[in-house]
Amino acid sequence: MSLKTILMALIKTEDWWACWLGISLFVIGLSGIITTVPKPSLWEMNPFDSFSVDGFVSYLLLMVIAVILFSIGIELIQGKLSSFIPAFLLFSMLGLAAQIISKQHFIGTYGLEYVLWALIIGLIISNTIGVPEFLKPAIKTEMYIKTGLVLLGAEILFARILNLGIQGLFLAWGVTPIVLFIMYKYGTSVLKLGKTLTVIMAAATSVCGVSAAIAVAAATKARKELLTLTISISLLSTVILLVGLPALIRMTGIDYIVGGAWIGGTVDSTGAVVAAGELLSEQAMEVATVIKLIQNVMIGVIAFVIAFLWVTRIDKTKNDKPSLIQIWYRFPKFIIGFASLSVVSSFVILPLIGETMTNDILKVTGSFRTFLFAIAFLSIGLETDFKNLRSQVAGGKPVHLYIVGQALNIILTLIFAWILFGL
Repeated sequence: MSLKTILMALIKTEDWWACWLGISLFVIGLSGIITTVPKPSLWEMNPFDSFSVDGFVSYLLLMVIAVILFSIGIELIQGKLSSFIPAFLLFSMLGLAAQIISKQHFIGTYGLEYVLWALIIGLIISNTIGVPEFLKPAIKTEMYIKTGLVLLGAEILFARILNLGIQGLFLAWGVTPIVLFIMYKYGTSVLKLGKTLTVIMAAATSVCGVSAAIAVAAATKARKELLTLTISISLLSTVILLVGLPALIRMTGIDYIVGGAWIGGTVDSTGAVVAAGELLSEQAMEVATVIKLIQNVMIGVIAFVIAFLWVTRIDKTKNDKPSLIQIWYRFPKFIIGFASLSVVSSFVILPLIGETMTNDILKVTGSFRTFLFAIAFLSIGLETDFKNLRSQVAGGKPVHLYIVGQALNIILTLIFAWILFGL
């Protein structure tokens, strides 16, 4: 591979640009250019009560910075910048609308997250009036999610992982490979589903929902509709578990620490884990969040292993000799940015400025991630046609697989949580 080829890959591919964009946004948060991006507060009747003038100005500043950074990436990847900018700005406002809707008092009480409402907004548009042409240039689902996942890496501090001890590692990493393996075997051998769809759904169920699905879809070079189907099912499951698990824990009298560990290992989205944990107690939320962060570390490991297996076994042809370059080609490059920011936050930023200031910075970069995930799920909704989705779940096998896998995940995680945190 020539130096020119390497340089072109670094500036012309979406995966690498997710790294550059995520790292750039982290540096902006670290430098203090944006010191706060207030999230909408709860409101009863008037949605304008959810945002102060200062908060809205901070959001506008984030919009401007984001449009500049993404415009550079889009121009270098594909051009057509003039049509991207206005569409991106409108996306940003629709993403803000999703955040505000999620903070309506009744909705907020049940923890129905902004990503769900962003998805619903997109679904309503795409399945009623259709996606307007002027919006299409800003539909960059994977680019937004991958950039957000790079930022998520900064929040995985090894000190937090160590604080929970060996129990957290056993819970987060013990159940994951078991569920992944059994789901894959069940989906391919019993349900006769395709290997690519099965492994994406297995990763989403066993690791961390959308984040893992994106990474594994990249590693297997999956068709976009397989990823969309998995994300749709995963989001529905997340909503059910977010509301149902805390209620079940309270009703059965399960210890809240055990319950927090159970939530962290089963609810897919990190934001939903926080919301579900908060419905129990502050300590349960902390345990749940750390378990989920430990589980998120598995994204890179799972992506590498699956990329290796797909090159050496699943997609191997008679004339192909598996090579490291093929594995590198399949490996999702945004995982490098994800891991790099985790290392920098854990071993450079935290020791230099201390836990309090690090947490302040991570609140800002967390707001950047919220911004990105909101427009990402809006994009998913805009790309989802109910007719196509219905045809893919014909016979119910994908839903069947997800239910079986999630049931196994829930049971095994509860057993591990009770043994590790309850005895």
